[in-house]
Amino acid sequence: MTQVVVIDYGMGNLHSVSKALEAVSVSETITVSSDLEVIKKSDKLVFPGVGAIKDCMEAFSVDLKETVLEEVKRKPTLAICVGMQMLLESSEENDGVEGLSILDGTVTKIQSSKEIKVPHMGWNQVKFLKDHPLLKNIDDSSFFYFVHSYCCLSSKDALTETTHGERFISSLAKDNIFAVQFHPEKSQTAGLELYKNFLDWSV
Repeated sequence: MTQVVVIDYGMGNLHSVSKALEAVSVSETITVSSDLEVIKKSDKLVFPGVGAIKDCMEAFSVDLKETVLEEVKRKPTLAICVGMQMLLESSEENDGVEGLSILDGTVTKIQSSKEIKVPHMGWNQVKFLKDHPLLKNIDDSSFFYFVHSYCCLSSKDALTETTHGERFISSLAKDNIFAVQFHPEKSQTAGLELYKNFLDWSV
């Protein structure tokens, strides 16, 4: 039986993510855990995050950070929202925060105006740049739900893009890692399909 662990480091909407995964699970076991041995024994990982990136980075214990860095590099991993941003090189949020540098790209503040509200909150279209197994049975330009004030504008790992004033990267993919700026657990049918694809994904 496939063991999927939602990493609990004290930050992230763990309950809603795990419930959405359970809703589309057929035979997988969904566990929320910070236990290093549970994470090491998992088959797949989900790396969530909400709030300020500095708080998320500081929430990691040294041992948990080392374990996550090692396991994320070799197992199918889905990173969500600030979880995605943490996998990038750096963020200008909180006067500058170093990321984990697993994915290419940096995070910058969304530019606001009279027409463009920050945070970017609500439904927006996700335009596909490439094919990927996690986008299976999801229509190009489908709507997903976003809540964020910072974004990645450019990355060689870019998979989809979204426009809120300017175009930004709404998901990235590299080898065994798939990372999204939006919240699949808040995105109804399309979001559940993405979670189902993640559970079906073999790398």
